[in-house]
Amino acid sequence: MRFIADFHIHSRYSRATAKNITINNLALWAKIKGIDLLGTGDFTHPLWLNEIEENLQYNKKTGLFEKDNIKFILSAEIANIFSQNDRVYKIHNIILVPSLEIAKEINKRFSFFGNLSSDGRPIFGKINCVSLAGELFKISQDIMLIPAHIWTPWFSVFGSNSGFDSIEEAYGEYSGKITALETGLSSDPAMNWQISGLDKYSLVSNSDAHSLNKLGREANVFDCEMNYWAIKKALETKDKTKFLQTIEFFPQEGKYHYDGHRACNIIFHPEQTKKNNGICPVCNKPLTKGVLYRVNSLADRPESFVPPNSIPYKKGIPLQEIIAFVLKKGVNTKTTTNKYEEIINKAGPELDILYFLEEKELIFKIDGDIAEAILNVRKEKVNIIPGYDGEYGKIEVEQKQKTRQQTLF
Repeated sequence: MRFIADFHIHSRYSRATAKNITINNLALWAKIKGIDLLGTGDFTHPLWLNEIEENLQYNKKTGLFEKDNIKFILSAEIANIFSQNDRVYKIHNIILVPSLEIAKEINKRFSFFGNLSSDGRPIFGKINCVSLAGELFKISQDIMLIPAHIWTPWFSVFGSNSGFDSIEEAYGEYSGKITALETGLSSDPAMNWQISGLDKYSLVSNSDAHSLNKLGREANVFDCEMNYWAIKKALETKDKTKFLQTIEFFPQEGKYHYDGHRACNIIFHPEQTKKNNGICPVCNKPLTKGVLYRVNSLADRPESFVPPNSIPYKKGIPLQEIIAFVLKKGVNTKTTTNKYEEIINKAGPELDILYFLEEKELIFKIDGDIAEAILNVRKEKVNIIPGYDGEYGKIEVEQKQKTRQQTLF
């Protein structure tokens, strides 16, 4: 069966997250978005784990949980900050597990490394990636370990400011037990294909949502049994008949695609950064080097290279943002929200509308200008000012019926 999965989200117990993130609301918004399988997020937080246990029904056969016909998979993100080889590394890792018993055992063991109650994404300051993997796989071989948003400058395995140059350098003897790699919002699979050392890993995409309406902004499409072990096997083997594709942001839209200084209003392509020796021409301090710079520095292949075992992907823009662009209104205005609800009620879940609804049906069910914008996004008829140094990129969608293009963000 085909299904859409978003493994990496956060609860209201993580910092900078919406306070209306509850199990009930997650199930509701999963239906609105068209997500069939959703990560719980933050199972390391004791209060959130209690809510998971009280509100979700466990299926031992599948290793998944359920609420209102939406399946959930136990997930968490860990922040590892540690010294190694006279350097400080800051790495985020996603953990997926098939039972509450395993989750509780992880929490019991990891309580020695940090305060699990302080944040839904706990910080461990005494354990590196090798030790993290070792502790996890002592508990269970069924655990999935996925390095998170692997190119983010500040908190990732390849980050320009705090990362390694290879998976093997970071995870040592456990590099072969990594289930997949998460591309993050500022990179897409094509960028990762430039690095031959990543070929053996599946590339997954998730929303890393901190609010309900961000669910599914990136996701994964499977065609296998919806159970924990089938998904794990599909990812580990890169089975293209079972792991069909990923749904991606335009990477230029991500907050760290280009290099620059937001405070100085400086945005540079990597070539410009090199010409300036990595220094901001305004304040003379080092620029924040983005994902494109870091990918280029590690790449051993041209941009056009496509590995033979690669998983396909589609790029898109969230529906509410497309509507706001067409209506010339703010994303969170009442006008945009009402139109979003009207379209969902008429045409179905958001991800189906954006990626899978047939063109004729799309045009029949959705207002002409909005349908046109959706189709143009599918065809990648967009112009983008890339994001940099924590600033989201700006996208313009082509529209025949408009005398000029409107900025989406």
